[in-house]
This record gives sequence, structure tokens and C-alpha cells, in this order.
Amino acid sequence: MKKRERGIHETFAQDPERADWEVWGRRTDRVTRRGFVSGLAAFSAIVGARVPFAHAAPQGIIPASHSNSDAAFQIEGKDGLILLNDRPVNAETPPHLLNDDITPANRLFIRNYGEPPENVNPSTWSLTFEGESVGSYKTYTIANLKQRFENISRQLVLECGGNGRAEFDPPVSGNQWSLGAVGCPQWNGVRLKDVLEDVGHNQDAVYVAFYGADTHMSGDSERVTISRGVPIDKALDDESMIVWGMNGDDLHPMNGHPLRLVFGGWPGSVSGKWLKRVTIRNKVHDGPKMESPSYRVPRTPVAPGTTVADEDMRIIHAMPVKSLITFPKTGVQIGANDTLKVRGHAWAGDNSVRSLNVSIDFGQTWSEANLKPAVNRLAWQHWDHSIKFPTTGYYEVWARAEDDQGHSQPMVLPNWNPKGYLNNACHRVAIYVS
Repeated sequence: MKKRERGIHETFAQDPERADWEVWGRRTDRVTRRGFVSGLAAFSAIVGARVPFAHAAPQGIIPASHSNSDAAFQIEGKDGLILLNDRPVNAETPPHLLNDDITPANRLFIRNYGEPPENVNPSTWSLTFEGESVGSYKTYTIANLKQRFENISRQLVLECGGNGRAEFDPPVSGNQWSLGAVGCPQWNGVRLKDVLEDVGHNQDAVYVAFYGADTHMSGDSERVTISRGVPIDKALDDESMIVWGMNGDDLHPMNGHPLRLVFGGWPGSVSGKWLKRVTIRNKVHDGPKMESPSYRVPRTPVAPGTTVADEDMRIIHAMPVKSLITFPKTGVQIGANDTLKVRGHAWAGDNSVRSLNVSIDFGQTWSEANLKPAVNRLAWQHWDHSIKFPTTGYYEVWARAEDDQGHSQPMVLPNWNPKGYLNNACHRVAIYVS
């Protein structure tokens, strides 16, 4: 790890907002991460160009030209990612590096709670099934799993529940993810339900939970970093997997090598890495990071900054509808007579996306983009659109998805919550037309 990045980590412990700005490298006297200091009158001065639809820009937004970063760090097999924390390592991917239909391993974000295990030997790795509601205790090697159960490959969206946390105001604790804690690789493994049928489970089974082999940051080998789970119905879903591979290769060490869970469409925290044990519970699981307020949101909307009682929180299940513009990179300059080709991805938790619309006038009007079907259930969907701009100046291209249940992305920010989860506001990129 570079010396400067360790300095950022040390600064963050004392002054999170300062460190946050050092990572993104875009602090100015007129703009903060969460909005304008001096209002929309400063818009043109900030972006350095005429803004044709400035009157329509929502109050308090930061221009898209100032809301993305290229800052990178060095870790083997993960080039181009943006470092958020180095103990434990957490890093996200700039949107323009997520342009592939299938997310490459080197572009998949890192969300760690502890230190990954060292000296991993896949040939001796074992996975044990246990718990109050298990039919029989069984242990499998990876070779057993490959030989005994149907091997499948599925593209499944993996997204951190805190993706987008950096936009919430007032700020909340936790890694200040912007847009890049998401990806959709092709996962290689077996259906979890096939293995659950082999071990059996009692009728009182309520939850299926995991335990991994990562080490707590305290160094205490007996202390569990995270142990979350899902309701039994989600565990029995056809797209819930035990995986050993990504895009036909071994899992990256930072993404769970040699074995992990993947529950497509749900917060990434339930997709346990370095998987060693699966427990079938007769109650809602109570492991570390299952307690409130971890991965919970208020049952009803609350005012920003509100303290919410534990009993008024609910566990996050499926993620909300969301989209991403992956081309062009924000800040691109084009000619007045040029046609801009825009593309990206859209996804919707357990649902599918039925439409994707694009705006260039801060949401006053929208145009429907070409949206492709998913390659399989719970994979993201690709979209593209062509844009002609009416005049020169600064523009923002906004993308908004709607799922098959009628849920649409909010234009700016969804309901504030104490941990900064589930921000599915429209993604936007800056375009300069000259």
C-alpha cells in the first residue's frame, strides 16, 4: 500500500470529511461533497461553462463534473479501483471501468470486514453444514461439491448495501461509497438449495447463515468478523449459489477465494466470503452484523439526522431498482454537431427492470433508452441511447430505471437513514458541448 493511502486512513480516523476529500481529490472553496455552498448562482463558475438547463437543477446537488474520481491504488489483480479504507481493505470501481457486460475480476469492488485468510489450499478446504434445523451434519470439500451437484454459471448482481452512502446529508458513518460498490460477474458453482436438500432441513427452518475464515481486525482468531444470513426461502432460490469461481477462473483472494456464497439482488453482506460453515437456524440469525442498526433501515421514513430505535428498524432484503452510466466517462467534451452514444446497466434486486429513461435537462423531460433483457434472472440489464444536444454548454445526462413492479429511481436522494443504505438516486455524468 502506498504511503499516501495509509496517511489517508490515519486522517480518516481523526477527520472523516477531510480524508474523504483527499481520496476523491476534488475539494473546492465553493463545493462540498453533498451540495453547493453558495447555491445555483455558482453553477456556471464551478463547471466552467454555460449551463443551458441550470434553472431546472435540483437545489443542493453537486455537479456531476465534480462527483467522480480517477484516484487509484495498487493491489494485485485489482487495477483502477478507488481505495476507501486499508484496514480492512475496501475499494470501489469508477463507473467508466464497469462498462463490460460481464464484470471482470479486476473490476469487482472489495468489501472486507477483516483480514482474508492466508496460505489457502483449495484441495483441503472444507464446508460444514450445521445448526438447530439441519437434517444432518455434513462436511464437503470443494471437490465433493463439484462432483456431487450440478455445476452452474450465472451472472448475478453483487452490490454493497451502503453503495451511494457518500451522498447522504447529514453524513453517516461507514465507508463512503459513491457509485462503484457493484458488479455483475459470472459466478461458477452449485445451487445452495441442492446442497441444502442433500443435508436436509427441518420444517422449523427460518434462516440460513454463514461463517467465514477471515480474521477479525483485532487479531483475535476466535472473534467472528461478520455472520449474516437470509430467510430460508431466499436460500432455496434457484439463483442462490455456493461458488468457487468467477468468469471461469478461481475467485480473487479479496473476493472470497476459495469458496463463497452469492445471493443475487440482496446486499452483498449476506454473500459470505471464505466460506467455512453454513448454519440452518430455527430463528432469525443473530450473528455479528445481524444486530441493529447493521444492514437495517427505518420501517417508516424519518427526518435526516433522526435517532431511530432498534424496534423501529427492519432488516434489508432485496436491493432497490438502480442504474449506472458506464459510457461515456463523466466530463467528456463533444462537438455541437456530434451524437453522443450513452450506455450502462440497470438492475432491481429480486425484480427485473422494465424501462430505462434518460434526461439532459435535470429531469424536466425524459427519453426512453433501448433496454436489453437480462441474460438470466438477477443479472443486470444493459441499455444504450443516442443523444443530440440542442446547443453548446454544460449538460448532465441522467439515467433513471423503473422495475416491473412500478418502482422508479428517485431523481436525487431517497429517504435518509442512520447507516446510509439503499441510495438508488439517478446516476448522472457531465458533458461539455462546444
